[in-house]
Amino acid sequence: MTNLDEARALLREFPVVDGHNDLPWALREKAGYDLDRLDIAGHQHGHLHTDIPRLREGGVGAQYWSVYVPAEQPDPVAATLEQIDCVRQLLDRYQADLAPALTAADMEAARGEGRIASLMGAEGGHSIANSLGTLRGLYALGVRYMTLTHNSNVDWADSATDTPRANGLTAFGREVVREMNRLGMLVDLSHVAPSTMRDALDASTAPVVFSHSSARAVCDHPRNIPDDVLKRLPANGGVAMVTFVPKFVLQAAVDWTAQADENMRAHGLHHLDTTAEAMKVHRAFEERTPRPIATVPVIADHLDHMREVAGIDHLGIGGDYDGTAFTPDGLNDVSGYPNLLAELLDRGWSRADLAKLTWQNSVRVLGAAEDVARDLQSKQAPSNATIESLDG
Repeated sequence: MTNLDEARALLREFPVVDGHNDLPWALREKAGYDLDRLDIAGHQHGHLHTDIPRLREGGVGAQYWSVYVPAEQPDPVAATLEQIDCVRQLLDRYQADLAPALTAADMEAARGEGRIASLMGAEGGHSIANSLGTLRGLYALGVRYMTLTHNSNVDWADSATDTPRANGLTAFGREVVREMNRLGMLVDLSHVAPSTMRDALDASTAPVVFSHSSARAVCDHPRNIPDDVLKRLPANGGVAMVTFVPKFVLQAAVDWTAQADENMRAHGLHHLDTTAEAMKVHRAFEERTPRPIATVPVIADHLDHMREVAGIDHLGIGGDYDGTAFTPDGLNDVSGYPNLLAELLDRGWSRADLAKLTWQNSVRVLGAAEDVARDLQSKQAPSNATIESLDG
């Protein structure tokens, strides 16, 4: 049996829990949520990284669907509700393949049925508009993690990719973390500044997650996790889910992206502009300066390092499919997970190690958050704190 055969066999028993997939936003952007136009029951090569046949081929057994909206949305709460509605439409339409999941027990039940457990994660604290009541509303609608920030700061927490303002979490930010613990909503520390990571670990009584982040010691990008934070995961019980985005995992791609962004600004364009004019400028740059390509071994290097620092019990996978323009060779879409496991087998990872990476750690962390919530709910009422009362 080849390593690839062994990887596929393992995934039949311990499928991948993927921490972050932006399919709902891709469906909004590409098809206006018209599921007839982009029917994921069939292959959507060239349009999406994700569809049901490729989820099956990749051995995915549980998926956190990101209900991300940009912080710049005029009404981010309403847009987040539309994203949640998209996931619900997917669950209604593809019931034979996708199973709604709110708990660790639901994840295990879906695995037993041979369906893909479908959970939701909100990406960015702007989705609650500084309201703990809105936070509770998102939980009631099925959201099981919230990334504290996206690319920009929120009023109560610093992002990894913005100018520091709060130096971590404010008093209200700590109250958000505590209320998430009381609810049983996982505190997601991807996208946040290291100071926010440390403050959240100090404030949280439940395990945290990084839904899609890699190791900063391997690739020096602010979206990645410093070693001192990784070292704290065993005491916290949390899980860091390695991501595949080339500009976060490959130093040459980080440097190339900085050059590409500067080229866009030199032409009077925003570096995230995707208009026809902007893409023409970008393509001309890429022809002059070819884009570095990440590979499966690059991702395995991150996992090797994260395992050495945090331990095998604190690792997971969060590919960020349909949320990135580029993917590594061999991990081109959601069908590629067996290639990563085959590489890890070649590096000496055991079957028990891989079962923890793919399934067991991520199910455990949600179950542990539920346990903390049950205890807190027996002692604490919902918080009615406001940002004005704590930070004003």
